[in-house]
Amino acid sequence: MRISLLILTLMMIWMSSFAQNIKGVWETYDDESGILKSEVQIYEKNGKIYGKIIELHNLKVDTDNPICIKCTDYRKNEPVRGMEIITGLKKDGDEWYADDAILDPSNGKIYDCKMWLESHDKLAVRGYIGWFYRTQYWKRKE
Repeated sequence: MRISLLILTLMMIWMSSFAQNIKGVWETYDDESGILKSEVQIYEKNGKIYGKIIELHNLKVDTDNPICIKCTDYRKNEPVRGMEIITGLKKDGDEWYADDAILDPSNGKIYDCKMWLESHDKLAVRGYIGWFYRTQYWKRKE
């Protein structure tokens, strides 16, 4: 009996080590040029997934930390570095999703969002409105 319980416990620990985890720091890239744009920290809060920009790269503006002038909600005129751009994603199987959950600071628009892991180091991030969507692939920062 004890051996069976020990084996079951070890199997559960082993299987949980393979569970997909999107938490961590992810690098985002420009869709057209492939140039590194930012680093986003994805974290869990109250059982939901959130993400904030922690670093900006290759800026096309003269300031070190631009503000979100195109945002229309509480983030308007707030610094982009440190800004929460992913809010309240819930897990459904191997995906995380929520309506009105991801902000694109470059245009100030908020999109429905869905995320899933393509592999341990590749995160698919889809923003969509109705049937129209765009998917980006973020790389896990080592």
